[in-house]
Amino acid sequence: MKRDFIGELSRKVGEKVTLAGWVLNLRSSGQIMFLELRDGSGFIQAIVEKTSAGETLWNLAQTLTLESSIEVEGLVKKHPKKENVYELDVKSLRVVGTSPDYPIGKKEHGPDFLLENRQLWLRVPSQWAILRIRHLVKASLQEFYNSEGFVEIDTPTFTPTPCEGTTDLFEVQYFDRKAYLTQNGQLYLEALAMAHGKVYDLCPNFRAEKSKTRKHLTEFWTLNPELAFCEHEESLALQERAVKYSAAYILKHGRRELEVLERNIPDLEAVVAKPFIHYEYPDAIAELQKRGSAIKYGDDLGADDEVLLTQDSDVPVIVKNWPAEIKPFYMKRHPSDPNRVQNADMLASRGFGEIIGGGQREDDYLIMKKRMEDQKMPMEVFGWYLELRKYGSVPHCGFGMGIERLTRWMGGIHHIRETAAFPRMLNRITP
Repeated sequence: MKRDFIGELSRKVGEKVTLAGWVLNLRSSGQIMFLELRDGSGFIQAIVEKTSAGETLWNLAQTLTLESSIEVEGLVKKHPKKENVYELDVKSLRVVGTSPDYPIGKKEHGPDFLLENRQLWLRVPSQWAILRIRHLVKASLQEFYNSEGFVEIDTPTFTPTPCEGTTDLFEVQYFDRKAYLTQNGQLYLEALAMAHGKVYDLCPNFRAEKSKTRKHLTEFWTLNPELAFCEHEESLALQERAVKYSAAYILKHGRRELEVLERNIPDLEAVVAKPFIHYEYPDAIAELQKRGSAIKYGDDLGADDEVLLTQDSDVPVIVKNWPAEIKPFYMKRHPSDPNRVQNADMLASRGFGEIIGGGQREDDYLIMKKRMEDQKMPMEVFGWYLELRKYGSVPHCGFGMGIERLTRWMGGIHHIRETAAFPRMLNRITP
């Protein structure tokens, strides 16, 4: 069977086509039946008229239910009132699979019910659009970094130790010893950058954080660039270009999806057109205090602080050069203030929270050795990482870009659980 796709029908007005898909919705006025079809590429209203369809076709159409799978042949027409919208005048129909008592109907359902039926919830237009935005986020970033000369290389999922010394680990038995699911491939990427210059991985991360916020998952994906011969401000400029590129890519290739999600298009256009806002960490603290936060110098920014700092901004806000005591051991000290490090968090506009975190790595062998000794880090585990500074060390930077968090922001999604096909959270590991 030669099959056509709904997403391509704008080029086939006046032609007879064959579609294969599912019945998303249906209604009848007595003499006309309206079927809303979806096939993965888009949505279209198919019309069956009783007078012209004939008794067999009309009766068959009357048996359809939500999510019945069908094949239809018909004539593509422009919608009589809506621009760039098309309809299908149905000439024949075949039922491929029935769908009795479909559990997700037109009524409102709570999040627990929808998550228990996630395999079906994925079919509704909003969830279809979100996962396609996620696809575009990944595709745009890979295209951007590939065009910048980066090489994508995979890093291990099993690791002998955490990347950042955290205790929020998923421990697994690795034959006769313990191992952990990766939280970040950064240490391996630093080694790879010394071989290839500019690298990134795109991989899942696992964190056993007992958090129930709308911004946290226990399994999530990040794209993590690492580049040699790079200083901190150069890295920040690269991050800004990457985010602008991704936003422009989604505006170009994901307009249908953004419309389904009712996303504020001017806000995304501002991300592309305007420079991002930069705060030194002390200035960010002062600004937050001015806005009513109880935050003090030396505190990390909480979720409420991130919202407070960005809710009135239509572009991301970068908070850079934080106190060393609240950042990991591998961050390079700031040249004019040894109590701070050269790092940054990029916070999405309109209160959507952190989307990128990273910084410049310490490249001095003796400084790094002392830090690792002070923190009593086992050299039998981390010695290889320290050794990178011994043989041809160079200034280098890296950062992680959260795929789900970027998707949530780009799509204007309330809860991050909808940005993963099958989200893993503190209280959910099924389906």
